[in-house]
Amino acid sequence: MSLLSEYTKKEQLLKQLSEELKALESDQRLKNELEFKDKLEALMTEYDKKAKDVIDLLSPDDTRSVPQSSTANGRRKRKLKIYKNPNTGEVIETRGGNHKALKAWKDEHGSETVEGWVVREEQ
Repeated sequence: MSLLSEYTKKEQLLKQLSEELKALESDQRLKNELEFKDKLEALMTEYDKKAKDVIDLLSPDDTRSVPQSSTANGRRKRKLKIYKNPNTGEVIETRGGNHKALKAWKDEHGSETVEGWVVREEQ
């Protein structure tokens, strides 16, 4: 790539970023967030607090130390996958691949095809 073409690409990129920046600056949501941040920093300075102090105050250690998706034995719960066979309309809901009917589908139609039948996944 020549130096001139690289320069023009960078110039176009700069122009695009400048336009995006102007759009962000006029966005009321950004103005609100900046105002909140300024007020929060002023309040933190007034009470001589750091960001970590505020986080600890708003989110105590006992709630942050336990992962939300863990089960009693410490392992996270698998996602629920819901498959729908387009040929028969049969629906299978499973959290693992050891489902008898799902294995039969994969043997008959192939694993990739059956994975394409996933209707949705849930926590």
